[in-house]
Amino acid sequence: MTPPLFLLDPLPDAASFVLDGDEGRHAARVKRLGVGEALLVSDGRGTVLSCVVAAVQGDGLRLSVGSRTVEPAPDPRLVVVQALPKGDRGELAVEMMTELGVDEIVPWAAARSITQWDNGARGTKALARWQRTAQEAAKQSRRAWVPQVAALASTASLLGRLDGALVLHEAADVPLASVDLPASGELALVVGPEGGVSDDELARFTAAGATAVRLGAPVLRTSTAGPAALAALAVRLGRWA
Repeated sequence: MTPPLFLLDPLPDAASFVLDGDEGRHAARVKRLGVGEALLVSDGRGTVLSCVVAAVQGDGLRLSVGSRTVEPAPDPRLVVVQALPKGDRGELAVEMMTELGVDEIVPWAAARSITQWDNGARGTKALARWQRTAQEAAKQSRRAWVPQVAALASTASLLGRLDGALVLHEAADVPLASVDLPASGELALVVGPEGGVSDDELARFTAAGATAVRLGAPVLRTSTAGPAALAALAVRLGRWA
């Protein structure tokens, strides 16, 4: 079984160190890792330490470092622009997309989004929940790179990064399975809300260089459309080779 992964940034440049704080407490008190057991510690930016527990110290662990590996950043970089879903489906979408390899998630206040984040404490808390969900999902899936969760975007603020992007749309003629994909750089995927991408939004996105694509006949929820598309893209890009 793959050793559990914990996050620590910055990583120490030492042969031995103490994992404490929330991560150390979780490792010692929840996971109950003992002397001699293996675990991974990552900075969430590609570097991973393979460690062994040398001692349990209260709410932390003293670790011996066996090796240090650096995983290159994925290329092309997969970005999902996720319209705000209803209820807790946003966290569900973030969790699944992180496990499936997304590199950045951009929350989007779409015209038809039922849920809206304000600019105050409520919006800040909602964004923090998405970021925390991405971190936990990255740990669960043993990812060396924790995906970035960007600040809430408006339709207007997205236009500058949508050249070459793909917009999921049930009425599109171009199937996702056959659209040309970039060999490097950034590939953005736009996922609309429950009511779909509006005609005005689609027109603005395509004018900015995006292409409307369809997954298939079934109409998926906004919280499952992104993960389904990511899985298809991961196969086509050789990420799961």
